[in-house]
Amino acid sequence: MPHEAISVFDMFKIGVGPSSSHTLGPWRAAQRFVQSLQSNNQLNLVTGVQVLLYGSLAKTGKGHGTDVAVILGLAGADPVTIPVEDINPTIARINETGFIALGGEQGIAFQPATDVVFLVNETLPFHPNGMSFLATLSNGENISQTWYSIGGGFVVQEGEGAAQKSNVDLPFPVNTADDLLHWCMKTGMHVYEVVIENEHAWRDEAATKAGVLNIWHTMRDCIYRGCHTQGELPGGLKVKRRAFDLNKKMLAGKSCNDYNSWLEAIQSGGQNFQYILDWVSCFALAVNEENASFGRVVTAPTNGAAGVIPAVLMYYVAFSGGNNEDKIMQFLLTASEIGSIFKKGATISAAMGGCQAEIGVSSAMAAAALTEALGGTQRQTLMAAEIAMEHHLGLTCDPIGGLVQIPCIERNTMGAIKAITASQLALQSTPDFAVVSLDKVIATMWNTALDMSSKYKETADGGLAVHIPISLPEC
Repeated sequence: MPHEAISVFDMFKIGVGPSSSHTLGPWRAAQRFVQSLQSNNQLNLVTGVQVLLYGSLAKTGKGHGTDVAVILGLAGADPVTIPVEDINPTIARINETGFIALGGEQGIAFQPATDVVFLVNETLPFHPNGMSFLATLSNGENISQTWYSIGGGFVVQEGEGAAQKSNVDLPFPVNTADDLLHWCMKTGMHVYEVVIENEHAWRDEAATKAGVLNIWHTMRDCIYRGCHTQGELPGGLKVKRRAFDLNKKMLAGKSCNDYNSWLEAIQSGGQNFQYILDWVSCFALAVNEENASFGRVVTAPTNGAAGVIPAVLMYYVAFSGGNNEDKIMQFLLTASEIGSIFKKGATISAAMGGCQAEIGVSSAMAAAALTEALGGTQRQTLMAAEIAMEHHLGLTCDPIGGLVQIPCIERNTMGAIKAITASQLALQSTPDFAVVSLDKVIATMWNTALDMSSKYKETADGGLAVHIPISLPEC
C-alpha cells in the first residue's frame, strides 16, 4: 500500500508564531514561489507581485499575521533563522518605502495594503487555506501559482501529487496505528525505535539525535523565555501575559539566572499535586504567549497547539525523571509518529477539522510519548493517544478576533493536563480489553471534521468569536 513518508522534522518544525497553517505555511509557500522564479531564471524579470488569500487565510489572516508571513517569505527571510526582533521593523520598512527585494535580490514596487488581497468571500475547492501568487514580468508574461497551507506548516502546490511529496522508501512504512503496532510486535521494538530506523532513510542516527535535541532546546528556551517575559500580547485584545506572574509566584522568591538554575528551583518545590499542576499550566501558557507574540516556537504539530507537547515534556523532565537526552529523544520520536498517523488518517489543520485537529492531536501525541517514556507497552502507548483524542472530539476552533489568543492559549493547558491524565489511565489499564482503538478514533475525528460547520473551523465566524463583543484595530 502506498505510504506518505513523514519525518520527525516534518512534524516538528522550528518557526515563528502565531500559526503554522496561517503564518509558517504561507511563509514557506511564498519562499517556494520565489525559488521557482529563481530556478526558471525569471526573478530578474519580475516587475510586480500580488498575493491573493482565500477562505480561512482571508478571514483570520490579519490576526494570524498571514500578510506579514507572505511578505517576509517574498523578501527572502527564513522563519527558522530570522531574528524575531527584526520582523516588525522589516514590515514597517516595506510599508514606508513601498519597495520589496524579492528573494533579497530583485527590487520592485510593492504596497502591502493593496498587493496582499484578502478575499474573505472566496474559498478554493481543495483546502480552506488557499493562496495565489501572481507575478508580472518585464517581457509581458504573467506567472501564477496556487498553494495550499494544509496544517502544521505543510504546503502543497496545486496539482502536486502524492508521488511528488513522498519519494522515500522506509524500512517500516506506517499509515495507521495498526501498521505501527504490527512492526512493533514483529520486531519487538518500541515505537521510538521504529521511528529511529525509519529516520535512517534520511540521515544517520547521530544527525537525527542532534536535530531532535535542537527541537527540544528550542522548546525549552521558548518555555523559559515565556516564563520570564511580562507585558501585553499584540493584536488589540489587551491580553496580559500570565506565565510571568505565575512563574514568579511559584518560585516563591527563589533566584535563578539561567535554565538550569531555574529547573533546580522548580524541582526544589516538591511533588505536591497542585504545585505540579500549576507548573504544567505555566509551561503551556509560556509557549503560547510567545507564539502569540511572533516568538520562535516549534510546530507540535501546529503553532496554535505548540504548548502542549513542550509542557508535558517539561513535566517529564522536571518531575518524572526525564532529564536525560536519550529519554527526551524517546519522547519526541514517539510523539512525532503519532502525529504523522493523525495527519495521514485525518488532518492536523484547524481549518479542516476544528481545534480537535490541533489541541486534540497534540494531546494525543504527548500522551503517547509520555506513556512510552514512562515504560508503557506499545499497546498502552497507542491507548494513551486514543484516550486523549477521544476526549477532544468535536472541539471547535473559534479564535476571538482571529487571533491565536482566546481561547487558544488556555486550551494548551487543557490539552497538556488531558495528555498526562490519558497517560496515567493507559499505564493502569489493560489495552487488550479496550473497546475503542486509535485507528477508530482517528476515523471518528475525520468524520466529525467533515460534519463540522465551517464557522467552527478557524474562520472566526462562530462560537466565542461572535459571542464576545470586541472592537479590534486594523493590525
